[in-house]
Amino acid sequence: MSQPNLDLLFTAIVDGDAKKAAAVAQEAVAAGVDPQTMLADYMIPAMDEVGARFEANECFVPELLISARAMKAAMEVIRPLLLGRAVEPAGRVVIATVQGDLHDIGKNLVATMLEGGGFQIVDVGVDVSPDKLVEAVQMHRPQIVALSALLTTTMPSMKRMIDRLVQEGLRQRVKVMVGGAPVTQEFAEEIGADGYSDNAAGAVTLARRFVGVAA
Repeated sequence: MSQPNLDLLFTAIVDGDAKKAAAVAQEAVAAGVDPQTMLADYMIPAMDEVGARFEANECFVPELLISARAMKAAMEVIRPLLLGRAVEPAGRVVIATVQGDLHDIGKNLVATMLEGGGFQIVDVGVDVSPDKLVEAVQMHRPQIVALSALLTTTMPSMKRMIDRLVQEGLRQRVKVMVGGAPVTQEFAEEIGADGYSDNAAGAVTLARRFVGVAA
């Protein structure tokens, strides 16, 4: 069997063509291409390219979302193969939308971008209580906790979560990053977070800095 053109995988993710991304990934798996090579050399660089375009205002949130969907489609194909081997992720991230907030689009986009950046994601969901967050941190032992809030009324939940991590003796183990429409750098500093990003691409850069991986 001839080797598939993996540049098509890169292009499909950048263009947000989920069907094409999954098809090329399937073809590559059938041809015996190393899934780690597909991820490291084509899929992660594709999301990096989308992130760079976003930060340069060359594409916007809708394009980010469809590229993230294409990345996810390709990941679904190769994830079972990656799980069967000892592939070391860049780091583990527990991600959640805080208590009282049911919005998940931003959280899901950040989670997909982080996964595309080589991180293992533990998505605790929406309306997450401090207790539930503590349980997830104790169980999964992440390097990073990512918290999202889309409502100004739920922003105080971020501080309660950080305070709870302190109370449980877990705060020193993790870097906490926060984001969401009403959240600002000043607010992040005020509540004791380690970092803030106003977009998904920036969240990946921040997470890589936290774990000492070059952006």
